[in-house]
Amino acid sequence: MVLAPALYPLFRHLNSWLSPGGSAGALSILIYHRVLPEPDPLFPDEVDAPRFDAQLNLLKQVFHLLPLPEAVDRLKNHTLPPRAACLTFDDGYADNASIALPLLQKHGVCATFFVASGYLNGGCMFNDRAIALIRQHPAEPIDLRFLELGSLPLATLAERRIALQTLLQRLKYEAPEVRCDHLHHLETRLGFTPPANLMMNDAQVLSLHQAGMSIGGHTVNHPILASLPPAVARCEIEQNRTYLTRLLGSPPTLFAYPNGKFGQDYRQEHADMVRETGYAAAVSTEPGIARRESDLFHLPRFTPWDRSLLRFSLRLSRNLWTHS
Repeated sequence: MVLAPALYPLFRHLNSWLSPGGSAGALSILIYHRVLPEPDPLFPDEVDAPRFDAQLNLLKQVFHLLPLPEAVDRLKNHTLPPRAACLTFDDGYADNASIALPLLQKHGVCATFFVASGYLNGGCMFNDRAIALIRQHPAEPIDLRFLELGSLPLATLAERRIALQTLLQRLKYEAPEVRCDHLHHLETRLGFTPPANLMMNDAQVLSLHQAGMSIGGHTVNHPILASLPPAVARCEIEQNRTYLTRLLGSPPTLFAYPNGKFGQDYRQEHADMVRETGYAAAVSTEPGIARRESDLFHLPRFTPWDRSLLRFSLRLSRNLWTHS
């Protein structure tokens, strides 16, 4: 986990050259989802508390970390500092408040949390329901013939990962109600109850807001917007913002597209809906860096998954280099 402090000036110099600030400034926006209390063998790349602590220490030494709302304003005004970067979290997991927030406060870093309001207060996203099913299922094949996936083996950890990836890919682009029907069928047949403590409650979202973190919109049910009729997509965007405005006392100004690939997961019509709803900017999951010419409703973001801090640092620099 340790990256020699002697290397920090090297990375600062490299990233200052790639992201000099001012009118030539570039903004790196990092994506996180969860911060686990300890490593999860089923998801070895998901960041845990010790890794996140180490990453924050490195990031604040190498980058100029900004709150995303400030960074968007400075991007527009051509006043970004060198090595500008922001941290964002998607979906609204409870560990964002219980684990990530104390670490962010320890390092004096502000992050933006994009919240899918329909899962607050005991809800469970479709992917987490699928994960719970695969994780808890006995070491025997799981019958997914009703989804035309056959019977998938679960005897080893590798087989469980493959089965989970297969199931998630099958469900990802279904409408939210269809996903729920399929998962409810599986849960009923297998006698599983989805977890009710994975997502934040209202009080936890408020705790992030009151701690100086920014809260952004992320739809109600985290659908693939491109798969919905336009009126339904607009309701997902608008109702999410209405909920968060009532909860926080002021409207969120930033939005994140669920799944976030332009053309595949959302289209220009959805970016127009976000703008018309009153948001000032929106982020995708297209890799890259934001520059002064970037469309504020298609801001790119980047996820460096590497477990070692050296590779984590190199990949951040490579993202800047590749998109310079």
